[in-house]
Order: sequence, then C-alpha cells, then structure tokens
Amino acid sequence: VQLQESGPGLVKPSQTLSLTCTVSGGSITTKFYYWSWSRRPPGKGLEWIGYIAYSGTTYYSPSLKSRTSISRDNAKRTVYLQMNSLKPEDTAVYYCAAKTTGRGSQTEADYDYWGQGTQVTVSS
Repeated sequence: VQLQESGPGLVKPSQTLSLTCTVSGGSITTKFYYWSWSRRPPGKGLEWIGYIAYSGTTYYSPSLKSRTSISRDNAKRTVYLQMNSLKPEDTAVYYCAAKTTGRGSQTEADYDYWGQGTQVTVSS
C-alpha cells in the first residue's frame, strides 16, 4: 500500500483545510483496513486526528472532533480530511496512514503504511 497526501500548502486563519490522501496498491474498503490522519506541529510530537474504517465508520480525536471530518471516495481510492476554522496552531505536517489488521487505533506504532506528509501553514 502506498499513500500520497496533497493539499494547498498555505491556508488563511478561519478558512477550511481540505487534504487528499490517494491510495495505491490496495482497496480502501478492504476488511479491517483503517485510514487515519495525523499531524506533527513544528517542534512537537505526532498528534492523531482521526480515522475512517473500511466500513465507513469514523472516529475522531475529542479535541478536534468539532471541526474535523474524514470521508472517502471508494472508486477513486481517496481519503479526505476537512478541518474548518483553522488557526495558526494548526500549522503542521499532515500525514495519512493505513492500518491493515485488527481494530482502529490512535497509536502511531500500530499503523503499517505512511505517506510522506504534506506541509500546511496557517497564516494571513
């Protein structure tokens, strides 16, 4: 499985961020596959944002749930992240990852495949 994130790079405060994770080498509806988004702010550790399961069920970090949405397009093998009301502290490298066994997880080490990440800067 290979993952490639893409997005706008620079977003203004209060705007909405839309990121895309394009999947190759596997179907996003394969049973027990989970597709997550995480981010790493500058100088900080990885923060888990949420995931969408093979079934379509989503689960989010409580701290980000109110302004985050993860969705998918099965035919395009694409997973999306939408985050609204952006703030400068949302500046980070955003990653998508795939977990291919067991249950969904918030733990970085549980994920088998990672994209290279895409930089998002929130600034006016």
